[in-house]
Amino acid sequence: MTVESHSDGNIPGLDLDRYREKIKLDELYDSSFNEIASDEERSDIVTQLLNVLVIDEGLSSYHEIPEDSLQKRKMLRALLNLRPPGSMDLSFLKNINRLLWDETRNKEVYDCKTFRSVSTTYPNSGIKNGDKLFLWKGDITSLRVDAIVNAANDRMLGCFQPLHNCIDNVIHSAAGPLLREDCRKIMEFSRKPEQTGDAKITRAYNLPAGYVLHTVGPIIENDPVSEFQKDQLASCYRSCLSLANQIQEIRSIAFPCISTGVFNFPGELASKTAIETVDEWLSSSPHHFTHVIFNVFLEEDFDYYARAFRGQDS
Repeated sequence: MTVESHSDGNIPGLDLDRYREKIKLDELYDSSFNEIASDEERSDIVTQLLNVLVIDEGLSSYHEIPEDSLQKRKMLRALLNLRPPGSMDLSFLKNINRLLWDETRNKEVYDCKTFRSVSTTYPNSGIKNGDKLFLWKGDITSLRVDAIVNAANDRMLGCFQPLHNCIDNVIHSAAGPLLREDCRKIMEFSRKPEQTGDAKITRAYNLPAGYVLHTVGPIIENDPVSEFQKDQLASCYRSCLSLANQIQEIRSIAFPCISTGVFNFPGELASKTAIETVDEWLSSSPHHFTHVIFNVFLEEDFDYYARAFRGQDS
């Protein structure tokens, strides 16, 4: 079985120009407010949003809204995870954007320009583009970068499992429901499940990043990983870089550990595939990237990347 590809090595799919205008990709999204809301104001906003989701949209048979602010916010995230894409009135959008804008500004945000490059941290790595590669451990939704990558599923609408801790759920929860709505528009235009190894792009809405790239990695059901599945994973990285390279404003991009976790791709092999693919793409393709970040969340994944950069065997 072979992987059909473009000359640049990524999976062919829906061309950016066919959906770019439909999701208003080039329009600046600005949900900024003059000041951070008070705790009482945020609590009122959460209550108003819950009333819409529970009473007007019927997303829960449990109509009693918790008194505790943390439990109330948790319920809101769970219902937004469940909420299918669709029209939202202006007051709902204003409230959810106000809440998410506040939450982003209240948490610590990390600027990728402050990170140490691979060539600095691992001077003997042998990586050709070590001055442009970075390894960082943390929450990708707290990263100030031009674009982040989301490890999506082939529905590409986000995770509908309430409060699930996968990166798909985390990114959609922090960005807000407009992200799911953009993905819906793309999928309706495409009219087929997202192909493994391809990529799509949307604005990032309430995230510190400017854009989100969505890619579907291979699912590993049985060991060992086949060469075809390794090619699919490599294509995720190439497709994201090729797509992001079409947006002049994107000079920094952060990749999570695509296909590890619930998709079961072995972490060590995934890290080596990611590094080799990105390094080769940067060497062989004209581009304007200054920062390509490998973003990990678990210490185990950090160790895989660190060993790969050091050139050590496991």
